[in-house]
Formats: sequence, C-alpha cells, structure tokens
Amino acid sequence: ELCAMSEYRIWPGTGKLFIRRDGKPIFLGSSKAHSLTLQRKKPAKLVWTQAWRRLHKKGITETNLKKRRTRSTKVQRAVVGLSLDDIKKKASQKPEFRSAQRDAALKEVKQRKKDNKAKSKGKGTNSGVRAPKIPKNVKR
Repeated sequence: ELCAMSEYRIWPGTGKLFIRRDGKPIFLGSSKAHSLTLQRKKPAKLVWTQAWRRLHKKGITETNLKKRRTRSTKVQRAVVGLSLDDIKKKASQKPEFRSAQRDAALKEVKQRKKDNKAKSKGKGTNSGVRAPKIPKNVKR
C-alpha cells in the first residue's frame, strides 16, 4: 500500500487508515503524513514527498535525461548586393578562378587610384598648406 501524502510504501503493521468526509479511505504512512493531511498541506509543496520530486524532475533515470533538440536547418539568403543565384554561382567556381578575378580587381583599383593621384597633382591646389593646430583647454 502507498501513503496518500508521501507516496512511500506502507509496511504491514504501520500507518493509519483515514476516512475522508466523502467516504474515501486514505492510507497514511506516518503520524507526520497524518498531521500534514489534517492541515491540508499539498504534497507537491513538501520537499520530502514523491509529488515534489516528480514536479521538480528529481531522480530521473539517465535514459530519460537527454533532451531532444531539433537541429536548426541552415538556409541561404540573398545579400543586398547579390541575389541567391549569384551567391551559388560564386560558391561553385574554382578557387583559382576566383583568386585570379580578385587579383584583376585589385589591379584595376590600384590603377584607378594612380590615375586619380596623377590628376590631382596636375591641378596644383593648395592642399599641402595647413593652419597650425591650437591646443584646447590650456591654462594660462
């Protein structure tokens, strides 16, 4: 027989049989359980009862311990400058081809910078002369 309060086993010759007002018999394993039942205490709020242990996941076997996690699936999205098709094309290209493209782009950018520098030198503006910097918050 099991105790109605603690859900522990009641050994022969121990415990009390309590009949509720509605006529339902309740087996109580100890005077402690009997007293707490009369005080109308909830078993789930008493740390030593099985109801509390079940509610707070105590003493669970290792087989049930592992949580099942759903693996997040990776989804490719388009970026602001590129569509999804363009991204897939670039990913499928060979690394040598991509590095050659990168080198060509770098050369082109360097050439453009060189041309801009040559153009700005030709103008001869007064960009080299600056006013001296005056320090702030200097106590005199």
